[in-house]
Amino acid sequence: MISYSLTHPVLLRALAESGHGTQILIADGNYPHNTGAAASAVRVPLNLRPGLLTVDQILEVLVEAVPIEAAAVMATADGSTSEAARGYEDVLGPGVPFTMHERFAFYEAARQPDVAVVIASGDVRQYANLLLTIGVRTEAAQ
Repeated sequence: MISYSLTHPVLLRALAESGHGTQILIADGNYPHNTGAAASAVRVPLNLRPGLLTVDQILEVLVEAVPIEAAAVMATADGSTSEAARGYEDVLGPGVPFTMHERFAFYEAARQPDVAVVIASGDVRQYANLLLTIGVRTEAAQ
């Protein structure tokens, strides 16, 4: 038994096989998990039921597991930042740059070959999708 916050074996393996520049999609419950990313991406189903697990809950564990270099979110229909995205900015902090894509541009970004992990959440909020780019480990993190 490991003594670590992240214990999901499939997710641990997928993250261990990822490196700098690899992207992780944490998708909300409305996202097309099977068709909305490259076929080569590892799918991790954490969508137990509507509302569980949320993108926020998954993000809280991921920030302890991998360095995050950048993030991208889906803009709302009127082009504004969703409430969910504002929460992600709070968790990731000011050092992580955010990009906002309109819906179809986000889908296109999420289908790129650098997206190696797709985590299906049970988040029922619209526009709660989050695309993370893994950064580099610093000497202090070793």
